[in-house]
Amino acid sequence: MTSSFAPDAKAGEPQLSDPELAARLRLVLNRLNRRLRNQAPEGLSPSLTSTLVTIEREGTITLGRLAASERVTPPSVTRMVTTLEGLGLVRREADASDRRVARVSLTAAGSRVVQRTRTRKTAWLARRLRRLDDAELVALRAALPVLERILEEDM
Repeated sequence: MTSSFAPDAKAGEPQLSDPELAARLRLVLNRLNRRLRNQAPEGLSPSLTSTLVTIEREGTITLGRLAASERVTPPSVTRMVTTLEGLGLVRREADASDRRVARVSLTAAGSRVVQRTRTRKTAWLARRLRRLDDAELVALRAALPVLERILEEDM
């Protein structure tokens, strides 16, 4: 079944089928994500930045849980943590009750990097939003809960 939902479609603009909508949405979100990733600090790859954010969100976390959260293999997460540890952004400690388990947490420097990254990405996006007119901002505000709902369905 194909929907043709377009509440404010401009005259003469063709309405998109569901597959066309999905394709355009995917493309736009990928491009937006790429632009936001480019706002990350120099020297930190998107995967290292993501790892820092996950550690910040989860708090002290085991390497196994971190690998699962980041959807990478344990050897990959170990390499990422080693890199971040070398940069002074995380600390790794053996679990007090099971010395075979390593736990990772952010250092103060790691927390500052996460906060600066968020601030920089938000500022970049805010500058773009200031270019929109009132009707576009209304449409974006209306779309935001829908986009959030799309994400929630997979969690």
